[in-house]
Amino acid sequence: MNQAVQPEAARPSAPAVIVREVQGVLFATLNAPSTRNALAPEVVAALDAAVARAEADGAVRALVLRGAGGFFCAGGNVGNFRARLDAGPGGDDPVASRNREFGYFMQRLAALPVPVVAAVEGAAMGGGMGLACAADIVLATRDARFALSETTLGIIAAQIAPFVVARIGAAATRRLGLSGERASGDAAVALGLADELAADGAALDALLAEWLTRICRCGPQANRAFKPLVARAARLPQGEALDEAARLFAQCMRGEGAEGIQAFRDKRDAAWVARFDAAAVRAAQATQD
Repeated sequence: MNQAVQPEAARPSAPAVIVREVQGVLFATLNAPSTRNALAPEVVAALDAAVARAEADGAVRALVLRGAGGFFCAGGNVGNFRARLDAGPGGDDPVASRNREFGYFMQRLAALPVPVVAAVEGAAMGGGMGLACAADIVLATRDARFALSETTLGIIAAQIAPFVVARIGAAATRRLGLSGERASGDAAVALGLADELAADGAALDALLAEWLTRICRCGPQANRAFKPLVARAARLPQGEALDEAARLFAQCMRGEGAEGIQAFRDKRDAAWVARFDAAAVRAAQATQD
């Protein structure tokens, strides 16, 4: 008797962003190499979920952004642009509203109270460059390219513009946005797009491990207090900023500060110190188990 052929079970689709936590560090790896990790809605939603996790979980010490397949991020998904345009403006312009949605995510990423590190290989184009500019520390391979490529398509770098200006200034932003220039290597460092360069992907793993070890020598709650203080200090009158700083200093002193000062006196590591090596970094960002 012939048995009915059962349909093959559908394989679960790969996650748009792979998130792993190692010693309190969240590694968020964009995982759409077929589109060079373009910012499709599911990618942005997964990144937003990783940011929300880092916000809510006081044990998270840093967030690392990297792209799978040796490519950081190609920016916006052009296929989605076409679909939005075909919808027409109507009462609520879908092009404008979807564009602004990405801006809300960018605001949340930039305001994250823990250090954000971008590890850039291949290229950070358009919105991908925006992701890097929202990070606190940008590490890149020497041949990685940064570009505001939107104007070459007849559109503009809209929601990322304030974050690019905040990182590299208005003059450099105009230079890149009005020319479509691709900056790499020493030029990227000179413009402020990258903080430090590595020769290749393997060297980038080692460099990232060095920076995470530095970050994890710092008190995690002290970092969560300091980063927002820096952001507020740029907006508040000086006296208000100093009042806020004094309050936070006292809070830290009565918290982690007691352990940090005692560890210094004892000539030992504080309880929160963690170390990373290239192998641990590589494993945390692997796209396959």
